[in-house]
Amino acid sequence: MTGSRIRLPGLAPLFLALALAVLGVLIVLPLGVVFQQALSKGLGAYIEPLRQPDALAAIRLTLTVAAISVPLNAVFGVAAAWAIARFEFRGKSLLVTFIDLPFSMSPVVSGLVWVLLFGAQGWFGEILLQHDVRIIFATSGLVLATVLVTLPFVARELIPLMQGQGSDEEAAALTLGAGGWTTFWRVTLPNIRWALLYGVLLCNARAMGEFGAVSVVSGSIRGLTTTLPLHVEVLYNDYEFVGAFAAASILAGLGLVTLVLKTVLEWRHAGELAASCKH
Repeated sequence: MTGSRIRLPGLAPLFLALALAVLGVLIVLPLGVVFQQALSKGLGAYIEPLRQPDALAAIRLTLTVAAISVPLNAVFGVAAAWAIARFEFRGKSLLVTFIDLPFSMSPVVSGLVWVLLFGAQGWFGEILLQHDVRIIFATSGLVLATVLVTLPFVARELIPLMQGQGSDEEAAALTLGAGGWTTFWRVTLPNIRWALLYGVLLCNARAMGEFGAVSVVSGSIRGLTTTLPLHVEVLYNDYEFVGAFAAASILAGLGLVTLVLKTVLEWRHAGELAASCKH
């Protein structure tokens, strides 16, 4: 019966032990090592590298890139999900495929495409140079690379929810005389708000932790185009291990905060999300 629980004698403890062992080795142990190494020489040695100008610039740049790319993907995700869930049109399946493409594409490729387009030898490189516009080795390039990598997260949370909800409530609002924007703000958005927030959390976590794509377009110019993940690599390559692990602990901490928020969101609104999916 769908939703019923089954018990397989002798297998449940084995599977549980296996799952906990894998999680312990692949997640808990590495996280523990990061924080242990970061604090290995004391709290003062941990804080000092984070107060350096390059570290502060990397943190600011990481937050800036996330603050730009996440809202862009939120807007795109809502628009794409609404179009896919509410309308039938030619190329719909192709649109869904393109939305999923960044999941299967290497992050390095996601950065390289922008170099091929906007680099000095790229398709539009000469035109940009003539107008003194810099995209590669600049914040705008980091934003483009991050937007591409994180493109599917919001849309992929909203599409199945909106398809499951159907359009009856929106149709009723339109029948009662509400306009398109009024229907969106008063009916559609409240029905998807928790899934939207969930997608934004995942998108933000990936945006702040992205390495491969931004490393291609950044040039790793310390203090200018080095995000926090790139700053970790630079410090580690310079044998500044405490500073590298201190910066890595900031990223790990942001990931843990995202996990906590995600868990709280699922716990507090699980019933509401389930009810929304049934409509």
